[in-house]
Amino acid sequence: ASTGSREALELRDGDKSRFLGKGVLKAIEAVNGPIAQALLGKDAKDQATVDQIMIDLDGTENKSKFGANAILAVSLANAKAAAAAKGMPLYAHIAELNGTPGVYSMPLPMMNIINGGEHADNNVDIQEFMIQPVGAKTLKEAVRMGAEVFHNLAKVLKSKGYNTA
Repeated sequence: ASTGSREALELRDGDKSRFLGKGVLKAIEAVNGPIAQALLGKDAKDQATVDQIMIDLDGTENKSKFGANAILAVSLANAKAAAAAKGMPLYAHIAELNGTPGVYSMPLPMMNIINGGEHADNNVDIQEFMIQPVGAKTLKEAVRMGAEVFHNLAKVLKSKGYNTA
């Protein structure tokens, strides 16, 4: 997969002898080193400040110094710790952070139904075609709707002679 020009970057090691260069020891070093030092003693319940400290410390537009994989992992670990300290589930803590305590809903899944782009083995110029099962009342129904669209699309494409592999 490719990373878009506006996406935050993961920090990978680049050592081809480990995980084909996709190892994350550099990201772990960032977490255990400068990120840990900057956050030690900070109030975990102040998620916005914790996140801003990491963003400022990284200092890049795309989080390339420490890696979005390191920053996101620490942010989520912080949120989980704050929720545990308050004796509440993570989803309830996040609702409080969002200013909507007691208001919960399942996110609407996004489903990739066609792949294209630079790394695909076809000539489709667009990287991903995605759908959302708007109107589904439950996650189970949303998954069913998405699967039905996916399989029906495959039938239509095959009937017109297109590759669906």
